[in-house]
Amino acid sequence: MKTPKKPTRRDVALGLAALGSVPANAAEAATKRLNPAGLLTPRGYTHVVSVTPGRTIYISGQISANGKGEVVGKGDIKAQTTQVFENLRVALTAAGASPRDVVKITFFVVNLKTEDLPVIRGVRDAFFAGLEPPASTLVGVTALASPDWMIEVEAIAVVA
Repeated sequence: MKTPKKPTRRDVALGLAALGSVPANAAEAATKRLNPAGLLTPRGYTHVVSVTPGRTIYISGQISANGKGEVVGKGDIKAQTTQVFENLRVALTAAGASPRDVVKITFFVVNLKTEDLPVIRGVRDAFFAGLEPPASTLVGVTALASPDWMIEVEAIAVVA
């Protein structure tokens, strides 16, 4: 008597899809963004992002160095933020992702000043133009690994 083959995750997903409980394409990531009542209305971010299933990509903190390792925009928060988001785009592309796939972003800003916020938000908003924004956290810090860096941004993305 032949031993039955153990079903793969795909086999199980297709079986569940036939029952109507999951999408037929089990690899398709479903992203749900929520801004629950009772929380302040967010400006440029989403309070809760839920993703099922998918491939999770963790992007280390990106800083304002170009591909040669040179600091871009020393002393200029806008230039540094622009370079950081360019680096983030390169990292996402390398992983087969795009800004649309980012579900969480964390900013670390040295000696954060209120007047820096519109500048940082402007660059961020251009990066996510036309998209629902990800969950987001901005943290003011006293220093980063190099005294020339003013901002570092890390991200989490999920792709199907």
